[in-house]
Amino acid sequence: MSTRVAGTLSPLVRSKDDLIAWIAAGEKPKSQWRIGTEHEKFVFDTTTLGPVPYEGERGIRALMEGMMTCCHWEPIREGDKIIALKRPDGEIGGTISLEPGGQFELSGAPLADLHETAQETEEHLIEVLRVGAPLGIGFLGLGFSPKWTLEETPRMPKQRYGVMTRYMPEVGSHGLDMMYRTATIQVNLDFDSEADMVEKLRVSLALQPIATALFASSPFTEGRPNGYKSMRSEVWRDTDPARTGLLPFVFEPGMGYEAYVDYALDVPMYFVYRNGTYIDVAGRSFRDFMAGRLPGLEGELPTIDDWSDHLTTLFPEVRLKRFLEMRGADGGRWGRIVGLSALWVGLLYDETALAGAADLVRDWTEEERNALRRDVPKLALDAPFRGGRVLDIARDVVHLSNMGLRNRHKVNAVGQDESVYLAPLEISLAKGQTCADELLERFHGRWAGDIDPVFKEFAF
Repeated sequence: MSTRVAGTLSPLVRSKDDLIAWIAAGEKPKSQWRIGTEHEKFVFDTTTLGPVPYEGERGIRALMEGMMTCCHWEPIREGDKIIALKRPDGEIGGTISLEPGGQFELSGAPLADLHETAQETEEHLIEVLRVGAPLGIGFLGLGFSPKWTLEETPRMPKQRYGVMTRYMPEVGSHGLDMMYRTATIQVNLDFDSEADMVEKLRVSLALQPIATALFASSPFTEGRPNGYKSMRSEVWRDTDPARTGLLPFVFEPGMGYEAYVDYALDVPMYFVYRNGTYIDVAGRSFRDFMAGRLPGLEGELPTIDDWSDHLTTLFPEVRLKRFLEMRGADGGRWGRIVGLSALWVGLLYDETALAGAADLVRDWTEEERNALRRDVPKLALDAPFRGGRVLDIARDVVHLSNMGLRNRHKVNAVGQDESVYLAPLEISLAKGQTCADELLERFHGRWAGDIDPVFKEFAF
């Protein structure tokens, strides 16, 4: 999740047109399209295999201070707590932030091609392993915490997480699991017009369950199989229905920026940030805010920064801000981090591939999309669809992505184009097996029902 930094208040929101204009300002010509990759990792004690608290000589704060010392990161603080890291002013780079349960996240810089994404990911992982090893800290690439209970999972000292922790149980049974026990890979991609945004949003929403299946890696809860291939995805199905899901209105005639703004205006808020403090307004709408009706802030109108904050608290399978954020994948190791970016770049950044993907999903009904969203967390590639399986669709999707990446013809120093980063997905499809299937096979086989080997075999 994003990290807010105190600063000068942005302009006031005077009308809905200001909200629409803020999103539309994200339009970029194709020559300026970039790739932003975010990935979360579970942090564990390499001796006890338990979670790592914030404080202490071998805690998350010590890890962040080590990143500052070794690798020139600068702190972002709330009070005396380091809650995120950023590059020095003027330097290109992403940010490192803490998810609620201590998941360590890199929000990567906007990069020109997947070769740069691969380099950024590798450099980040080298840094965290270099700093973590002397502290006895390891990093795990899965979609759901495989061993720890919710109660033993630590809480990170970010004010906004306190608001969310209080509110989540009011609107769903798995909101706290989502916050504290899931990890994901996400990809942020651009659009050049409202029509381009709509096409990409429809395609990516329809195909998000296919990505979930391809990246399923969360079959364990508290040391035992949980009956799902992607527990992370299942958790999202009962987190908060007002702000999650496949957004059926996106597929209706007249979809555009205004339709998304209307949706966002009615999604309950979590907080308002003022003077370094998060004010709990959970349950009230942004429409209330625009009318000056927020309890404790009566008569006060929102700023553009408030709107930007609010959009980060919407959690559909694809999120629209000034870019599109693909949100359907479980966490994974290096090859799958870059592989998710490769999948979506190939599909959405090449006109021929995008047209092919649009044709593929054009006649899917809302009922069929919802059935995929329901069945894929449990069955992944084996989920049924139109007399076949999701595996069949996934092969078509990865083929389209491969074509799109080849058409982009972005080559590295040894002449490889970006399609090389689809290799982990192509291997999974050839086997008809997800990462979750491999995990379960090991658990019931050579691990003999013991979850602990996962911390060695699936660590970074």
